[in-house]
Amino acid sequence: MINVTAAIIKDEHNRILIARRRPGKSLAGFWEFPGGKIEEGETPEESLARELKEEMNLVVRVGAFVGENLHHYEGFSIRLMAYLTEIMAGEMQLTDHDQVDWVTVEEMERYSLAPADVPLVSMLRISDD
Repeated sequence: MINVTAAIIKDEHNRILIARRRPGKSLAGFWEFPGGKIEEGETPEESLARELKEEMNLVVRVGAFVGENLHHYEGFSIRLMAYLTEIMAGEMQLTDHDQVDWVTVEEMERYSLAPADVPLVSMLRISDD
C-alpha cells in the first residue's frame, strides 16, 4: 500500500485546482488533485507541503483532513488522503504536470480524473451541501 496525499486548493470563487499528469509519467493525461507519495518519517501534512513545493513551486498551509480513498491499480494499491490546502506563496511552475485548471465540483465530471481521485469528488460534493 502506497500512502499518497492530495491537496484540495480552492480559489476565491470556490473553484478547485486540478492538474493533468504530463506525458511520460504514470497515469499520463489523467487529471488529479496535486500531491504525492509520503516519504518515510513524514506526516501526510509534511508530505503535501513538500510535494507542492517540488512539483509546483508553491508554499502552502495544509489544513483540515477531507477524506481518503483506497484504490487498487493493476500491480499496486494506494491510500489517497485529501486535505484542504491554502497557497501562501510562490509562482506556479509545473514539473510533473503539463496543465492546470480551476474548476467547480460540478465541472470535474468533464475531466478524465485519475481513478483514485474520483471518490474525492463525491466527498467534496457532500461537503459543499
